[in-house]
Amino acid sequence: MKTPAPSPRRIRAARVDETACLHLNGGDMALWLNAIGYQAVWFCAVIGAGDGHWWPGVAAAAVFITWQWAVSTQRAADLRLVALALLCGVVVDGALAASDWGAYAASPLGDRVAPPWILAVWMSFAMTLRVSLAWLCRRPWTALAVGALGGPLAWLGAARGWQAVVFDPPEWRALALLVVAWALAMPLLAWRARRGVAGPVAAAGDAASTMR
Repeated sequence: MKTPAPSPRRIRAARVDETACLHLNGGDMALWLNAIGYQAVWFCAVIGAGDGHWWPGVAAAAVFITWQWAVSTQRAADLRLVALALLCGVVVDGALAASDWGAYAASPLGDRVAPPWILAVWMSFAMTLRVSLAWLCRRPWTALAVGALGGPLAWLGAARGWQAVVFDPPEWRALALLVVAWALAMPLLAWRARRGVAGPVAAAGDAASTMR
């Protein structure tokens, strides 16, 4: 039995859905620059914190976020996503600091709250979720796995490489907290990234289909 061919409208809707999270002009170069820019923020933040300075990460994040926002086609959605990432950082890293299972270097606001440099990393990370990490938008289980693995490994790298964070022994307690926290935060951020832009883009696709 021959399977009926999909309608042109359905094909266009699928294409819109696949690219709903991408929102920068510049093609593949934009993706690479986004990923490299975020990594630069991360290194500035953890190296600066390891040396006792909170401001290098904040300054680098301000440049990166401003740059990405300036070339974005979905600026309002970006701001909402950055705000949600900031909230996640306040909760996740604040919980780690308050638990006494981990201590952050360069924490001018106190030892029991998340320092500005780690919040800057969270906010910068949000600006990758509809660009270089846009492939996570439609894969919640993959986002969960990436978060549960990648988040704690990044924190562990900051601890082992630059002492930007110190885990009180036994380290598994802090790492377990980060695994659970990132396993929840990453799908939430990916969902917000997709939800923030899919509606307007899909509406544009439907309008084009109607006009055809």
